Amino acid sequence: MDDLLVALAGNTALPPALVDRLIGLADEELARDLAYRSDLTPAQVRVLATRFEGAAIVLAREGRLSAEDFSDNGPGTAGGTAATWTYVELALLNEGRGRPEWARRLTAEPSSEIRQELAACPGLPADVVAALAADPDPEVVAELALHTTDPELLGRLAAHRHAEVRVMVAVNRATPPASLAALVANEPPPEACLVCEREPIPFVHDPHCLRTDCTLPPGAACDGSHESTIHRIRRQAVDNLATPVSALVRFAEDPSTFLRWAFAARPDLPVEAAERLADDPISGVRGDLAENPALPVALLRRMAGDQTHEVRRRLAHNPVVPLDVLAELAGTTRIGPTLLPRVATATDEELRQLAASANPEVRMLLAVRRDLPAAVRDGLAGDPDAKVVAAVAGHPGLSAARLAAMVAAHGVRVIGRVAANQDATADLLLDLARREPRVPKALREIARHPHAGAAALEHCLADAQARPIAAGHPALPPDRVAALLTDADPQVAESAAGNPALPVAEMARLIDAAVSDPVR
Repeated sequence: MDDLLVALAGNTALPPALVDRLIGLADEELARDLAYRSDLTPAQVRVLATRFEGAAIVLAREGRLSAEDFSDNGPGTAGGTAATWTYVELALLNEGRGRPEWARRLTAEPSSEIRQELAACPGLPADVVAALAADPDPEVVAELALHTTDPELLGRLAAHRHAEVRVMVAVNRATPPASLAALVANEPPPEACLVCEREPIPFVHDPHCLRTDCTLPPGAACDGSHESTIHRIRRQAVDNLATPVSALVRFAEDPSTFLRWAFAARPDLPVEAAERLADDPISGVRGDLAENPALPVALLRRMAGDQTHEVRRRLAHNPVVPLDVLAELAGTTRIGPTLLPRVATATDEELRQLAASANPEVRMLLAVRRDLPAAVRDGLAGDPDAKVVAAVAGHPGLSAARLAAMVAAHGVRVIGRVAANQDATADLLLDLARREPRVPKALREIARHPHAGAAALEHCLADAQARPIAAGHPALPPDRVAALLTDADPQVAESAAGNPALPVAEMARLIDAAVSDPVR
């Protein structure tokens, strides 16, 4: 389908009559795009759902198609066989708006993929759940184990003969703690896994396997004890906060890096385990530990001296790190202009302390916060350090005069951030857009700014990267938008086709062209 028509399908200003014409021309791709429109009439919904399964799935997921829209043979009156619309039925079942008889029929589908999708649906009838729990394909049962919220069923599936089912039981937060502890202890041992079902054992899957029909993950292994799948079960159980931490403490010294790594992130991590993990030889383990809010202050202070930059950076992201430790980290670690959790929760008094810091890195970390008191915000806006000013430039409430003063003081180092400020006025944006030499980042921000006027957008159109963005801006004059439909850059033309400022006559012309030349 013509890419311009696909872009036009998303144009919010497209009149209903032209939507009808696009529906008449649609293929699967165009129909799916049209299905996302929020202004479709009931009649348009019916036509799309009747003709295109992909569009019907979108409409089902968007809540605009229901079981009542189905005949016995599919949506509407022109649908094909019931099997043709299986995925539409699954979409409605997944949204809780399907029919029980569909679910019962789908349990007998030959396709394991369809039964797996059914198993992921909420609110299934009890007899359907029972049938899926007894499915001969363990991957179907595993999907059910992942999505069910029934603790009694999960308790039974935790002892399922197949290890793959147990992996998903270990993921599910509704699994009873006692069942999770039993999974960690491998009690009772499973009888099978995907590895030994598919390969003669002992078998270790080559990480660089070239077989096109092989779906086993790299490193999958089984010597009869299903070791790689049991490791996955334990890995998922560590991540599951419903698993009792008493069942996991031994993983602080486990030979598996992955188990230690996962355990280090537990918010209920015992202090003794944290102390051991702080000396772990793997920096990734220490990094996850450093970000853990369960750490005592003494350990946080100790980890500030870690020799690995990434560990210290992660420590700066810990929501309970003391401010003096954070200030120390700012002087030794590249953190960047990001809102840290501890800064986000700082009190007014702490904000004033941070703003008065002699270290510009600390002031920059504060400047990123977007709910600063006006006095603190304005003080940072006049900071002598450009990186502090750039960090505060996006803060709401800054006047146009102050934003202009920031650019006058620091130039290209802050202009992109100032251009992105949602309070920037049309006049300021025009001034920024016509500055020489051009600042590409600023032009891209201006091209998407809601206050940008036509004159500023013309400057953006002169920049290769900003041009496709500016072509979709509704402040462009309609005739200028129409001219961009023939731009040599297809992204620019498509943005123009989706621009609500595009004249209706041009919209109709695009459709007429597709009718007269259907292979365009």
